[in-house]
Amino acid sequence: MTHTQTNAQLDGKRLGWIILAVLVLGAVIGAGAGLLTLLLYGVEHVMLGYIEGSELPGPFGVPAIRRAISVTLGMTVAGVIWYLLRHKTAKVPSVKKAVAGERMPVWQTVLHVVLQIFIVGSGASIGREVAPRELGAMLAQRFCNLLHIEGDSGIDRRMVVAVAAGAGLGGVYNAPLAGMFFAVEILLVDVTIEKVAFGLGMSAVAAFVAASIKGHHTFYDITAMQPSSTPTLMLFALLCGAACGAVGALFRKGSSWAEAHKPSGRAILWQMPLAGLVTGLVAVFVPQVMGNGRAAAQLGFSTFIPEVAGTSGAVQSPASAAASPWTLLSGGSGVVADSAVAGGASADASGTVAASGASVTGTGAGSWLDFGSGLAPNAGTVLTLSHVGMILAVLALTFVAKALITLMTIRSGASGGVLQPGIALGSTLGAMLGLVWMFAFPADSVTACALIGAAALLSASQQAPLMAMCLVMELTEAPITFFVPVGLAVASSALVSKWVLDGMKRRETTGHPVQ
Repeated sequence: MTHTQTNAQLDGKRLGWIILAVLVLGAVIGAGAGLLTLLLYGVEHVMLGYIEGSELPGPFGVPAIRRAISVTLGMTVAGVIWYLLRHKTAKVPSVKKAVAGERMPVWQTVLHVVLQIFIVGSGASIGREVAPRELGAMLAQRFCNLLHIEGDSGIDRRMVVAVAAGAGLGGVYNAPLAGMFFAVEILLVDVTIEKVAFGLGMSAVAAFVAASIKGHHTFYDITAMQPSSTPTLMLFALLCGAACGAVGALFRKGSSWAEAHKPSGRAILWQMPLAGLVTGLVAVFVPQVMGNGRAAAQLGFSTFIPEVAGTSGAVQSPASAAASPWTLLSGGSGVVADSAVAGGASADASGTVAASGASVTGTGAGSWLDFGSGLAPNAGTVLTLSHVGMILAVLALTFVAKALITLMTIRSGASGGVLQPGIALGSTLGAMLGLVWMFAFPADSVTACALIGAAALLSASQQAPLMAMCLVMELTEAPITFFVPVGLAVASSALVSKWVLDGMKRRETTGHPVQ
């Protein structure tokens, strides 16, 4: 047999292993991702009495006392189990260590993954995207062991584990592009045609299978956005990207510090319950701080000012108005009728808003965000220019609370991710900047600004611009034309964050650590 024939056989065998892994491992990981999502819904239903979705992005209607009890109890139970898991049995390595070859034990990994979903469903402020990635990495190691896939005669185990971890992300969020870029941009740090095709194929299969189990819906509602980009939005993207780059770098630094200072002993037994209690107390007044960040991010995406919407061409549908966190925070019931809520809306004393034939009726019950007191619109109504100051204050409070509570949760010993919290911070920061920008350039909607901010801050906090851009665009199902301003913002953010992080590193290495 000639050398050429031998190489051809090896190449054919390698291609066969890749196809098998894409179909079989991708399907198994997709099933796992779908089941983890259903588990999240089940925990939310039991602990908080609601299930998150497009119509209810957060626990806004859950009684405050139940919110506090749920997250405190969830963090307490998880703290005890994690203590036993980390000190009485084989430890579960990180995904990066698993890619490097460290073995992930089976039942310990499964329990570790379930605990992450459990605390998020209970209301803990931390991302849930690490769980499906760890599950995917563990399944990939077993897949390689079972079929003896290794070395020159098969496919690289390191590549299989990395791609499988990315497929877990792609499956749970129906984001195959983000899953592929997570594998090649963050884990492998190496882009080749084979790795891209392998990663995209497995993530696509995982996303398809997961969606067939958990169903498909748009994760974030950005329908209150202008129909197309503008030259001024491009300028905003450049400036917002720079601001989000600096903030994202600080958030990355903070999360790294929190991760490095997790309790190593029995301190987790009181620190995690304490973190849960603090989260619960904050959630009494800021319910959108709970969970992985969906509610806080949607607050930014749903910031819609009808009085200037006509200039930008943005329109908020009745369904979007009903599900808006602003409506839910103000005590609105979300009863909506007729057509879209757009510019020129007016509210009467009963709390009903009419705009282009539409109405949004609140319960009148009110809340801490009492629009009737002059601090914000009447319960269930749309936002107005006269309340911009209060809108900015609520967004700023949400931003600060989400950042601090997430870092506290990680520091207390909880395991989880910061992808969705990063999107939440970017969305609220982008919305704040967009509200100010709107006065000078009303053709740019606040929702578009929030979209740009979400991608830009995530890019900085993850140091992965391609993954960040694709994940946000896939989660929002944004029009493809917005890849242009989002791409510019992500590029600006990546450069600024790199400069900020390099500066911090230089200060630390020269004996002047950043406090």
